[in-house]
Amino acid sequence: MNPILMEIETSLETERLLLRMPQLGDGKIVNEAIQTSIEELRPWLGFARVTPTPEETEINIREAHIKFLKRESLRFLVFLKETNEFVGSTGFHNIHWDVPKLEIGYWMATGHSGHGYMTEAVQKLTQYAHQSLDCRRVEIQCDRENARSRAIPERLGYLLEGTLKNDDLSIDGKKITDTCIYSSTI
Repeated sequence: MNPILMEIETSLETERLLLRMPQLGDGKIVNEAIQTSIEELRPWLGFARVTPTPEETEINIREAHIKFLKRESLRFLVFLKETNEFVGSTGFHNIHWDVPKLEIGYWMATGHSGHGYMTEAVQKLTQYAHQSLDCRRVEIQCDRENARSRAIPERLGYLLEGTLKNDDLSIDGKKITDTCIYSSTI
C-alpha cells in the first residue's frame, strides 16, 4: 500500500503530554525553545550549530508538516496537557514502510528536561509504532557521549545492539564519534 493512504494519528496523548503534528505558525514557539536551549542542543544537533531565525524555524515546521502528510517523516511537537507549554520535539524518521521499521529522534527544551517528559513521549511513540503502525523494529541512534539521550532508550528497555565505532563526525566537525544503536523489536 502507498504510505500516503495510511491512517496515521496526527495527535497522541499520554498522562501528562499531548504530541501533535506540526502546524503552520508553530515556528515561533519552537524557535523560542531552541533559543533558550541552544547551548545544550548545539553539541548534538546539526540544526543548532547556528541558531536558526524564527523564519527559518517556521520554514522547517512547514516542511515537517508536508513530510508528515506525505508519510516521509512523522514529527510530533510535545506539549504539557495541563498548560499547553511546548517542551520538545520527537518523531519518526528514516522510515522504511516495506519492512516496516523506523527511527525515533528527539530533543528537549532545557527548562523542561529532568521531568521524564521525553521518556514518556518516546514510550508512547514506541507503543504506537508497534501496535498501530505494525513496525517490527524501532531504533534510537545517538552519540555514545550523549548520556541524557542514551538514558531514554535504556529506561524504556530498548536493547543496545551495538556501538558503531568511528561512525560519524561530531557536529562541530572536530572529531570522529561513535554511535549507539538501540532497538525495540516485536
